[in-house]
Amino acid sequence: MLAADTVVACGRRILGKAETEAEAEKFLHLLSGRRHKVIGGIAICLPGGKVMERVVETTVQFKRLTADETKTYIDSGEWRDKAGAYAIQGRAGGWVQFISGSYSNVVGLSLYDTLQMLNGAGFFHNRT
Repeated sequence: MLAADTVVACGRRILGKAETEAEAEKFLHLLSGRRHKVIGGIAICLPGGKVMERVVETTVQFKRLTADETKTYIDSGEWRDKAGAYAIQGRAGGWVQFISGSYSNVVGLSLYDTLQMLNGAGFFHNRT
Protein backbone atom coordinates (compact mmCIF):
# COMPACT_ATOMS: atom_id res chain seq x y z
CA MET A 1 0.00 0.00 0.00
CA LEU A 2 1.18 3.52 -0.84
CA ALA A 3 0.08 6.64 1.01
CA ALA A 4 1.10 10.26 0.49
CA ASP A 5 0.09 13.72 1.65
CA THR A 6 1.33 17.27 1.24
CA VAL A 7 1.50 20.47 3.27
CA VAL A 8 2.89 23.90 2.48
CA ALA A 9 5.12 25.72 4.97
CA CYS A 10 5.50 29.49 4.78
CA GLY A 11 7.58 30.95 7.57
CA ARG A 12 6.30 29.28 10.74
CA ARG A 13 2.88 28.56 9.30
CA ILE A 14 1.76 25.19 8.00
CA LEU A 15 -0.90 25.41 5.30
CA GLY A 16 -2.99 22.37 4.62
CA LYS A 17 -6.01 22.39 2.34
CA ALA A 18 -8.10 25.54 2.53
CA GLU A 19 -11.67 24.81 3.56
CA THR A 20 -13.30 28.08 2.47
CA GLU A 21 -12.77 30.78 -0.15
CA ALA A 22 -11.76 33.18 2.62
CA GLU A 23 -9.11 30.76 3.88
CA ALA A 24 -7.85 30.15 0.33
CA GLU A 25 -7.53 33.91 -0.18
CA LYS A 26 -5.63 34.19 3.10
CA PHE A 27 -3.23 31.42 2.04
CA LEU A 28 -2.59 32.99 -1.38
CA HIS A 29 -2.02 36.40 0.19
CA LEU A 30 0.53 34.82 2.53
CA LEU A 31 2.34 33.06 -0.36
CA SER A 32 2.30 36.10 -2.65
CA GLY A 33 5.83 37.26 -3.48
CA ARG A 34 7.41 34.79 -1.04
CA ARG A 35 9.30 31.55 -1.03
CA HIS A 36 7.65 28.62 0.66
CA LYS A 37 8.29 24.93 1.09
CA VAL A 38 6.10 22.14 -0.19
CA ILE A 39 6.59 19.11 2.04
CA GLY A 40 5.41 15.75 0.79
CA GLY A 41 5.31 12.63 2.90
CA ILE A 42 5.39 9.19 1.27
CA ALA A 43 4.80 5.89 3.06
CA ILE A 44 4.84 2.40 1.58
CA CYS A 45 3.60 -0.57 3.58
CA LEU A 46 5.34 -3.68 2.27
CA PRO A 47 4.22 -7.29 2.49
CA GLY A 48 5.11 -8.53 5.95
CA GLY A 49 4.30 -5.18 7.55
CA LYS A 50 7.59 -3.32 6.96
CA VAL A 51 6.99 0.41 6.37
CA MET A 52 9.21 2.68 4.30
CA GLU A 53 8.83 6.44 4.77
CA ARG A 54 10.30 9.49 3.08
CA VAL A 55 9.83 13.26 3.33
CA VAL A 56 10.43 15.33 0.18
CA GLU A 57 10.88 19.08 0.30
CA THR A 58 10.58 21.49 -2.63
CA THR A 59 11.08 25.25 -2.48
CA VAL A 60 8.74 27.42 -4.56
CA GLN A 61 8.56 31.19 -4.96
CA PHE A 62 5.52 33.01 -6.29
CA LYS A 63 5.50 36.38 -7.95
CA ARG A 64 3.60 39.08 -6.10
CA LEU A 65 -0.07 38.45 -6.84
CA THR A 66 -2.53 41.20 -7.65
CA ALA A 67 -5.95 41.28 -6.01
CA ASP A 68 -7.51 40.54 -9.40
CA GLU A 69 -5.30 37.47 -9.95
CA THR A 70 -6.21 36.15 -6.53
CA LYS A 71 -9.93 36.75 -7.03
CA THR A 72 -9.94 35.13 -10.48
CA TYR A 73 -8.12 32.11 -9.07
CA ILE A 74 -10.49 31.80 -6.12
CA ASP A 75 -13.47 32.10 -8.48
CA SER A 76 -12.04 29.28 -10.64
CA GLY A 77 -12.34 26.83 -7.75
CA GLU A 78 -8.97 25.32 -8.62
CA TRP A 79 -7.77 25.90 -5.05
CA ARG A 80 -10.14 23.29 -3.61
CA ASP A 81 -8.53 20.18 -2.12
CA LYS A 82 -5.01 21.61 -2.68
CA ALA A 83 -2.36 22.13 -0.01
CA GLY A 84 -1.62 25.84 0.23
CA ALA A 85 -4.74 26.50 -1.90
CA TYR A 86 -3.00 26.17 -5.25
CA ALA A 87 -2.26 23.69 -8.01
CA ILE A 88 1.11 24.24 -9.70
CA GLN A 89 -0.02 22.10 -12.65
CA GLY A 90 -2.85 24.55 -13.30
CA ARG A 91 -3.24 28.31 -13.44
CA ALA A 92 -0.97 28.91 -10.45
CA GLY A 93 1.95 27.49 -12.42
CA GLY A 94 2.20 30.87 -14.13
CA TRP A 95 2.97 32.50 -10.78
CA VAL A 96 6.11 30.45 -10.10
CA GLN A 97 9.28 32.54 -10.31
CA PHE A 98 11.55 29.91 -8.79
CA ILE A 99 11.44 26.22 -7.97
CA SER A 100 14.11 24.03 -6.41
CA GLY A 101 13.42 20.35 -6.00
CA SER A 102 10.78 17.98 -7.25
CA TYR A 103 8.01 19.47 -9.41
CA SER A 104 5.94 16.29 -9.03
CA ASN A 105 6.19 16.69 -5.24
CA VAL A 106 4.38 20.02 -5.58
CA VAL A 107 1.75 18.36 -7.78
CA GLY A 108 1.17 15.84 -5.00
CA LEU A 109 3.59 12.89 -5.19
CA SER A 110 7.31 12.90 -5.93
CA LEU A 111 7.51 10.32 -8.69
CA TYR A 112 11.29 10.07 -8.50
CA ASP A 113 11.30 9.40 -4.76
CA THR A 114 8.41 6.94 -4.98
CA LEU A 115 10.18 4.98 -7.71
CA GLN A 116 13.43 4.96 -5.70
CA MET A 117 11.56 3.61 -2.68
CA LEU A 118 9.89 0.90 -4.76
CA ASN A 119 13.23 -0.02 -6.36
CA GLY A 120 14.80 -0.23 -2.91
CA ALA A 121 12.01 -2.56 -1.81
CA GLY A 122 12.74 -4.85 -4.75
CA PHE A 123 9.64 -4.21 -6.82
CA PHE A 124 11.60 -3.43 -9.97
CA HIS A 125 14.70 -5.17 -11.20
CA ASN A 126 17.11 -4.01 -13.86
CA ARG A 127 16.74 -6.04 -17.00
CA THR A 128 19.74 -6.61 -19.23
